[in-house]
Amino acid sequence: MTTFAELGLSDALIATLSGLGYDEPTPIQAQTIPLLLAGRDVIAQAQTGTGKTAAFALPMIERVTDDLAVQALVLAPTRELAVQVAEAIHRYGRHRALRVLPIYGGQPIERQLRGLAQGVQIVVGTPGRVLDHLRRGSLRFDQLRMVVLDEADEMLDMGFAEELEAILQLVPAERQTALFSATLPPAVQNLTLRYTRQPVRVSIAAEQLAAPRIRQLYYEVLARDKLDALCRVLDAEMPQLAIVFCRTRQEADDIGERLQGRGYAAESLHGDLSQAVRDRVMRRFREGQLDVLVATDVAARGLDIAEVSHVINYDVPTDPESYVHRIGRTGRAGRDGVAITFITPRERRMLQTIERLTRTRIERRAMPTLADVAARRRAALRDQLREAMATPGLDSYTALVDELAATHDLRAIAAAAIKLLLNEAETEQVDTITRLEPARPERAERSERTERAPRAKRGEAAERSSRGEQGMARIQINLGRNDQVRPADIVGAIANEAGVPGRSIGAIEVRARASFVEVPRRAVRHVLQALNRTSLRGQRVRATLADETPVAA
Repeated sequence: MTTFAELGLSDALIATLSGLGYDEPTPIQAQTIPLLLAGRDVIAQAQTGTGKTAAFALPMIERVTDDLAVQALVLAPTRELAVQVAEAIHRYGRHRALRVLPIYGGQPIERQLRGLAQGVQIVVGTPGRVLDHLRRGSLRFDQLRMVVLDEADEMLDMGFAEELEAILQLVPAERQTALFSATLPPAVQNLTLRYTRQPVRVSIAAEQLAAPRIRQLYYEVLARDKLDALCRVLDAEMPQLAIVFCRTRQEADDIGERLQGRGYAAESLHGDLSQAVRDRVMRRFREGQLDVLVATDVAARGLDIAEVSHVINYDVPTDPESYVHRIGRTGRAGRDGVAITFITPRERRMLQTIERLTRTRIERRAMPTLADVAARRRAALRDQLREAMATPGLDSYTALVDELAATHDLRAIAAAAIKLLLNEAETEQVDTITRLEPARPERAERSERTERAPRAKRGEAAERSSRGEQGMARIQINLGRNDQVRPADIVGAIANEAGVPGRSIGAIEVRARASFVEVPRRAVRHVLQALNRTSLRGQRVRATLADETPVAA
């Protein structure tokens, strides 16, 4: 089956899908939709990024009536996934004006109570909050016809087994059940045996797991060089929106803050953040106010943002399924995507395992040089200039060109304008990341031993290296963590007051009572003068060359 019409969907729903840019079903949709339309129970093994939400949402929309009673329930492991699924169902079913309500913890329950009281047809929720509403009596299953367990393995891994059991025991016996899971461990299989009736098993073959529209690359770097490598790749790739995956919450926070310190519009997302903060971060990411989202695997579950152009694995995923989950965040809705993975020399076997089990070749790339980054920026500017020349509204600018052309060569005028736009003066600095070339095995082993050295010694070594870095000078600022100063504050002060671009600023270290920042050596006096005239967090700045006496403004 190659079209949605052949799956048995109504003309109105097909027209809606066409308007959303959906031309043909994915394999999981082609196999699942006819079964669910026929009323069969289904167990579907499908990874994120395969189109599984539409696989159950489209039949659900077709089977729900206009009665304002809860007729369908979707259970999801996280708040983010619940919201994403609810939004998708509302979008697919907009020709019917269906009432869909997401319910989850972290949101005022009064709002959910009002929504349920007004009447809804489809509820999408996390197990804990759904069970809470059932016990309150605010959620009733009298007319429930369909239950979907989305990412069932994740719900069990996150400790929702008891809540799932309690909910499934309260749903009507005569209902349709669909279970979607990336894996089918014994706990999930046990759940299906007890709560489904003669289910049809659907699975996507391994060779179909990695989306063909995703270009998969890897760079081999030393562990100590990963942050520099990440910045270089971001500069070279110029992603529209990028998600950087980390293993731990602490690492996500650390990388997010260090990227901010280097002038990138980045924030972190993980389970320790309050719901209000997570909502704010996701809103800014969706609206394009952020370029980079640094996230853990669990926090990024269910994120469905079609504009994500790049996924970057800061660490090699621990298993092939996690790899597929991660890269499934890009290349969505028919778009092309790029998946980049950083590996250390000791992680080559892990990458080979991922390639073997996903039946995918991941291309090795050499780290981009500063010249590569500059060429990429020029190419992007060339395209932007061509677009600008094709649009109206250039009269005031051509008048300025005519004025300059009276005394200067036109080519020189254009070159000077492009130089100002690209700020090419800053590219004269020495490439401090040339050490990102692949290391010899013995050097790699020494590096790994260094990574396990005590924290204090590593810090001292990093400080000595920073002071000696060619083309950069190290400035000390009298304010630190105790003054609520963050790297982004320092970057903003230097960029705004001294006119030094954020991406020309080097490493930033914020300590309890002081901070250190690297700036281009030729601009150091100008930066010092600018900082000594400004304030951070309401306090006067005193800036000096590191380990030297204050420089007068």
